[in-house]
Amino acid sequence: MLLKLQTIAGTIVINNKWILNLKNSTIKDIANEINVSSSTVSRALSDHPDISEKTKTLVKKVAEEFNYNPNLIAQSLKSQRTKTIGVVVPEIDHIFFSAAISGIEEVAYRAGYTIMVCRSNEDVNREILNLDSLLANRVAGVIASISQTTKDGAHFQKLINNNVPVVFFDRVIEDIDACKVIINDKKSAINAVNHLIEKGYSKIAHFTGPKELNVSKHRLAGFREAMAKNNLKVNEDWIIVGGLHEKDGYSAFEKLLELPELPDAIFAINDPNAVGAMKKMREVGIKIPDDIAIIGFSNNPVCEIIIPNLTTIHQPAYEMGKKSTELMFDSISGNKNSCNNKTIVLDSHLVVRDSC
Repeated sequence: MLLKLQTIAGTIVINNKWILNLKNSTIKDIANEINVSSSTVSRALSDHPDISEKTKTLVKKVAEEFNYNPNLIAQSLKSQRTKTIGVVVPEIDHIFFSAAISGIEEVAYRAGYTIMVCRSNEDVNREILNLDSLLANRVAGVIASISQTTKDGAHFQKLINNNVPVVFFDRVIEDIDACKVIINDKKSAINAVNHLIEKGYSKIAHFTGPKELNVSKHRLAGFREAMAKNNLKVNEDWIIVGGLHEKDGYSAFEKLLELPELPDAIFAINDPNAVGAMKKMREVGIKIPDDIAIIGFSNNPVCEIIIPNLTTIHQPAYEMGKKSTELMFDSISGNKNSCNNKTIVLDSHLVVRDSC
């Protein structure tokens, strides 16, 4: 069999079939092949209105045959921005944040963008390093949920000062001029506590999170308001400040055991905290909900697995991610009316299970 071998634009062609790309094809290679200028090829590839549909079709056909890939680094140097969205979250293995990331990626992908995910690991110093790295990598914008040790927003303001738009979701910095996507944490907490009260519980404890965190403040405020409106006394010893992990709920219940009296119900800052408390309760022989009821916040999948199933507040994590990214693209496109320090409040709802 006679083989006809030639090289076109750095690609080996055997019997008119494109086999192996030896180098990255360029716009100049495409221009030479169809005898037009490099600027015409560039404008055709970006669907410029001054280029005819016939020329666009030809250019794109040859670009595909040449296995042409745009030089994203060169483009970013020219525009000072890449087509990458930076995402900073406290944790990746927490189902709430992984679901939010999925929502972010879905919208970004449809818009032709990629995402770069950074984990702060609940450490503000790592969060600062994440943002510095994203700024150095010329991201088009940053979507973030802050760490539980973040107390001010100077490092986020640095991004904004460098014309990098920021959108917060869930855990936000309220005094930063940026778009935010949240739920009504106070109202959700009121609904949770009201549910406990309707079930006949009156001596209710609250395991809260870091005092500076917006979600902690609003959920604590909702707890206090629900108790007051139902003429129930708040036992300050039963408000235990801690963190957002299982170990924090476990240690919070250990502190309750040191007190002379136990509550008959607990409203936990989130589901991991509640699960940690439930673990300690089982260890000391406390029956849930017969002895003490408990309610969480987030609606993690684990709520349906543990026994008893955990009553909780559902947060729309995936929708939060999607809405945050839509606001980001409004900002990138210059649609300041759509994203001008706007706060989007999504709906949450109570999910009743067996722990109450």
